[in-house]
Amino acid sequence: MAGQRVIVVDDHPLFREAVKQALVTAFPGIAIAEAGTLDAVSAILARDSDFDLVLLDLKMPGVQGFSGLVYLRAEYPSVPVAVVSASEEAHLIRRAIDLGASGYIPKSSSAETMKRAIAAVLRGDVWLPEDAGVRQATDNEIDQLARRLTTLTPQQIRVLMMLREGLLNKQIAYQLKVSEATVKAHVSAILQKLEVDSRTQAVIAASRIDGETVPNSG
Repeated sequence: MAGQRVIVVDDHPLFREAVKQALVTAFPGIAIAEAGTLDAVSAILARDSDFDLVLLDLKMPGVQGFSGLVYLRAEYPSVPVAVVSASEEAHLIRRAIDLGASGYIPKSSSAETMKRAIAAVLRGDVWLPEDAGVRQATDNEIDQLARRLTTLTPQQIRVLMMLREGLLNKQIAYQLKVSEATVKAHVSAILQKLEVDSRTQAVIAASRIDGETVPNSG
């Protein structure tokens, strides 16, 4: 795998370092970049998208569930993304693949398993844990929601992520450096594409795709 280029994305520096050491040992000559946030990996890919693989943790500050995966697949469709996560539930593994991941590697995997998984994805295969059980019964309603989510543009995905953080339109506009009118247009498009009637319903829909339950407020 000499000459391959990989980005390790995780908000824990010690885990990033462990993955880097495993990669260097397994694939001599591999080039590794690292990022601790979605913005950081986006900045790397905006400057140079000629990477062979992104290893992405699902849970990072400012990133809920699969939103980071969906954003990267939409913005940089030519760059494969494999999820590396502490979550090992079968429905989450299946959902990640449905949303465009090239593999799902549990953080509990041994170094040898991680090596095999990354080698498979770099070859262009899709890698899953042997005991993932991803062919279990499906939830058609959630599957439909997931498909709708993949129709969002990268900017709409970012707006939806900020809606899930509870930000107001003016706060979203400030962070994205766009006008409030642009944010309103994005929100309207999100509601239409997700086939929901309100911001709250959009947030609930996105949370359901992630396998989360949304508590009642108040």
